[in-house]
Amino acid sequence: MVRPVELIPLVCLKCDTPVPAQPDEVAWVCARCGQGLLLNESDARGLSPLVVQYAAGLDPARPGKPFWVAEGSVQLQRSTYAALSDKDGEARLLWSQPRRFFIPAYEVPLQTLADLGPRLVLNPPALQAGPPAPFEPVTVSPEDLPALAEFIVLAIEAGRSDMLKQVQIQVSLSEPVLWVLP
Repeated sequence: MVRPVELIPLVCLKCDTPVPAQPDEVAWVCARCGQGLLLNESDARGLSPLVVQYAAGLDPARPGKPFWVAEGSVQLQRSTYAALSDKDGEARLLWSQPRRFFIPAYEVPLQTLADLGPRLVLNPPALQAGPPAPFEPVTVSPEDLPALAEFIVLAIEAGRSDMLKQVQIQVSLSEPVLWVLP
């Protein structure tokens, strides 16, 4: 039996204030009570609670940039066209410990992700909490994070000057938290 399409009005889980959702957005903060909200199509209300953290130093006059932040363990197998080099050791050392991934939760071009993602993995910013501030619309779903994290790892590995031939990447991520950064 085919079920009819049902429209569910999105309202805050805490105070029932309507959520002014725009197409492609997947997360919001209630303007009235500050509750973080994540689109959840499997929930009857259409939303789940979401923790939103704001970094210290946000400019209240400019929207912050939302990032999904998660700890990630990387399993990597790589081969090169050349004989073993110190780059294999560098890769093993880099991925031998968990890394913090900062994945833009707002719309960015692929080249920006390829530049920004590796830079933030290799030089992660300090996460110090600050007061709430406005931020860019959240359009990247947490469901997309494993593939985006693998893309960031691939960008890092492709940036090594060792004639990379083949790479297999497997990333395991912790539950992401939405951080708003300057």
